Amino acid sequence: MAFMEKPPAGKVLLDDTVPLTAAIEASQSLQSHTIAGLSLPLPPKKLIGNMDREFIAERQKGLQNYLNVITTNHILSNCELVKKFLDPNNYSANYTEIALQQVSMFFRSEPKWEVVEPLKDIGWRIRKKYFLMKIKNQPKERLVLSWADLGPDKYLSDKDFQCLIKLLPSCLHPYIYRVTFATANESSALLIRTFNEKGTLKDLIYKAKPKDPFLKKYCNPKKIQGLELQQIKTYGRQILEVLKFLHDKGFPYGHLHASNVMLDGDTCRLLDLENSLLGLPSFYRSYFSQFRKINTLESVDVHCFGHLLYEMTYGRPPDSVPVDSFPPAPSMAVVAVLESTLSCEACKNGMPTVSRLLQMPLFSDVLLTTSEKPQFKIPTKLKEALRIAKECIEKRLIEEQKQIHQHRRLTRAQSHHGSEEERKKRKILARKKSKRSAIENSEEHSAKYSNSNNSAGSGASSPLTSPSSPTPPSTSVEHAPF
Repeated sequence: MAFMEKPPAGKVLLDDTVPLTAAIEASQSLQSHTIAGLSLPLPPKKLIGNMDREFIAERQKGLQNYLNVITTNHILSNCELVKKFLDPNNYSANYTEIALQQVSMFFRSEPKWEVVEPLKDIGWRIRKKYFLMKIKNQPKERLVLSWADLGPDKYLSDKDFQCLIKLLPSCLHPYIYRVTFATANESSALLIRTFNEKGTLKDLIYKAKPKDPFLKKYCNPKKIQGLELQQIKTYGRQILEVLKFLHDKGFPYGHLHASNVMLDGDTCRLLDLENSLLGLPSFYRSYFSQFRKINTLESVDVHCFGHLLYEMTYGRPPDSVPVDSFPPAPSMAVVAVLESTLSCEACKNGMPTVSRLLQMPLFSDVLLTTSEKPQFKIPTKLKEALRIAKECIEKRLIEEQKQIHQHRRLTRAQSHHGSEEERKKRKILARKKSKRSAIENSEEHSAKYSNSNNSAGSGASSPLTSPSSPTPPSTSVEHAPF
């Protein structure tokens, strides 16, 4: 596809953050191997008895547990290999090849740039690819090109979308990482930034090399250690300041996480402002989509800030959200902010504003020294387009949260209905009903028997029985047992 070509008609824009699950339903023998409803050959683990029913059942149970671990791990579940394995119909494309085609077309019209090497899998997104670049007449300077496909939340018109992408290099802010070049077509966007050898805030936390693959860097860190308190306070304040700036400008973000914060000396600079324009889903979407009170992009940013603060504090993400109790932190002021963004109460009742967080003791006494004046002029027409797009993004989120809430209620009801206690209750009720029915039948039979004897004793003649009339009961009645 040429870089300026339109996307195919009827193209489905998937939300890659939607968790996939897999359930093993059956197993079968195939070429002396055991498979369990999956297109993955499993070598036998036993030389003798490897086809025994008990052995197969045990392996099936183990494999199901293995799949559950993968699909509930936040990083692994978003991995391209996992998506391709669990949903091959929707993830069959070679996204690296698509990105290379698009980038090659771009270089035909912009010959001053040159690709040094692909930066394979350095990000978590399946449909976003990175390349190390250089300018031909400045061969020592290194840059990073990022290419991304459209996402399910792209609500801007093609014209407004392209105008806003091309506006990004004009955004100047001490805590936003500068965009060197940006362009877009109807189906994707391409941006170039200076390559930073130090990497992102996540690289600092995990002591990782920026060029390494995302899974290698962050999935299983060798050492878990949080940042110093002063770093937490300074970085947190800088990030909150830039979030407030974007909120005041009416520019939707919704993509805060440690890999989207570049470290430039002791300064944090926000990355990937283009994500919301492209309609890409957030890294933490599978978390905040569970909570109906987190239903605006401002509240999404605050919740995501809670995740980031937790990672800066403890050197790792939380095991689950909401967080019931927090481990010891360098200061109770840190815990206070975490409780306001990640606790059960916060997730249930809603997030504080960025302005409220800036007033909390952890950040209120941080002095920021910067002389750079923020500049980001957005034309009135484009501001209105952003406002409408933001409302559409939030509407889809609210609808998804509603569906999740309804599904959760149904699941709880089914689980309750199938519980051992409920089954016992239903058995007791069934026995009572059966007993009550037996008593009623017995009483009815007794009444008919008594009436029959009374009629016979008085010498009254019985009416003739027609074919349609019921047959009178016999004189011998067997009562149902109680």
